[in-house]
Amino acid sequence: MIFLIGDFTGMIGDPTGKSATRKPLSPEDVKKNAETYATQVFKILDPQKTKVLFNSSWMTPLTSVDLIKLAATHTVARMLERDDFAKRYKSGQPIAIHEFLYPLLQGYDSVALEADIELGGTDQKFNLLMGRELQRHFGQAEQVVMTLPLLVGLDGVNKMSKSLGNYIGINEAPKEIFGKIMSISDTLMWTYFDLISLRSSAEIAALKAEAAAGRNPRDIKIDLAKELIARFHSEEEADAAHQDFIQRFSQQEIPDDIACIDLDLRAGMQLASLLKQVGLVASTSEALRMIDQGAVKVDGEKITDRQCKKRLQVGESVVLQVGRRRFIQVNGV
Repeated sequence: MIFLIGDFTGMIGDPTGKSATRKPLSPEDVKKNAETYATQVFKILDPQKTKVLFNSSWMTPLTSVDLIKLAATHTVARMLERDDFAKRYKSGQPIAIHEFLYPLLQGYDSVALEADIELGGTDQKFNLLMGRELQRHFGQAEQVVMTLPLLVGLDGVNKMSKSLGNYIGINEAPKEIFGKIMSISDTLMWTYFDLISLRSSAEIAALKAEAAAGRNPRDIKIDLAKELIARFHSEEEADAAHQDFIQRFSQQEIPDDIACIDLDLRAGMQLASLLKQVGLVASTSEALRMIDQGAVKVDGEKITDRQCKKRLQVGESVVLQVGRRRFIQVNGV
């Protein structure tokens, strides 16, 4: 098995799904990112059966003549068949010439490796098929392309991405992973079970039946969080993260009859304004003062940043607390 790090193509930037030209990464940024990928990959893949390669090893030696010949294998019309390019062209959004090179260079990776199978997300279908076309052009057997669904990020809308800040890193601290899993909506939780849990379909179906019968979705999310932490860290650290979560939330002493309110927070709202709107404070200035005093908590976490914003997707909820006795649950609609 080969785990390929696109350190060379990273300097172009993958335009897939982008509505505007991406700013190319510097060689220093690419190197830094590549180092983090290399340290993370063996949390998933068997190091005895995996080679880590960098596409700069065959891309850098290419001459300008080689690149011109590679570019000559496809037309602009073919590139505009790609959905994101087509949308940008139709709407008058600029497309830089170097962006057309990205799928060609990614496809050339398959030629350089003489790949049999390439695995990627559904958003990479155009680039993966480009590999097959270039292999055929260079007289090679065409690779098999396998695509997988994209994992939606914590925001419940966009694909999980570090640049969007809606991600869970497999090398993050167990407590961080636990907290992020607990923050996802009850609906999104099932997508995570389907795509990243190692439980069988029958086991997941049983959990769904338990939820339908009245089991608290929070407890099912705890099962998911512990499974993921045990996989990427250890069972002991998963148990410790769970206990830390229980300890932090048991200390909140949230009343059983906590008031609830439904709001559309998908666009985000300054926390101080939100506290005023839901009636936990009389004014924005009071909210800011309480934040400065460390008297404001969101889901048990103390907030000290005046600029803090809250966003909620449909089905998500958050518990706001001011002082020791003022609570309210806000549900995203």
